[in-house]
Amino acid sequence: MLVFWDQRLAFLATPKTGSTAIAAALESLAAVSIQRPPLLKHTTVHRYRRFVGPYLEAASKDRFTVVALMREPRDWLGSWYRYRQRGETEPAKSTRGISFDEFVQAWCRDPQPDFASVGSQGRFLRPRQGEGVDRLFRYEGIDSFVDFLEERLGCEILLPRLNVSPRGATELSAATEELLHEVAAEDFALYGSLTG
Repeated sequence: MLVFWDQRLAFLATPKTGSTAIAAALESLAAVSIQRPPLLKHTTVHRYRRFVGPYLEAASKDRFTVVALMREPRDWLGSWYRYRQRGETEPAKSTRGISFDEFVQAWCRDPQPDFASVGSQGRFLRPRQGEGVDRLFRYEGIDSFVDFLEERLGCEILLPRLNVSPRGATELSAATEELLHEVAAEDFALYGSLTG
């Protein structure tokens, strides 16, 4: 999470949407940068609106614009799957030796096994009551997000490539694809509502 005090802007770091690269590029400009632990770095919309936002707005006596990125849901799961293929991933969370199809099927179950327990963007971005984010950008259209930041922060922004998941096969059977669209209907609907 990054907070830009003078610009009254808060960036929420949706997991697997380039937040590490964004933090690397913008941390020096932020008044507050929370990078660790992951629970705080990836503060959800609900937690921001309940705890962080009210404090910032009481201290500044002004409203903050809250922004975030969202990735196409299937691609987002593919990134998690490939990320957990790395050798340093703890065994219970590793996807080594598991196909992407098996990973997605496991993600669709309740309860999820540890290796498939990665949350959902819909839950991350959904307020339990009240407001969500003010501006939600597509990860696949990150240039429009960078344009927004450049205008708001008044500087050129160059994003490095950091924390990129390794390449890997992410094919799904038709049945698993259909199951994913059913279980992740909220995520697909939210993503489909985004422009640019």
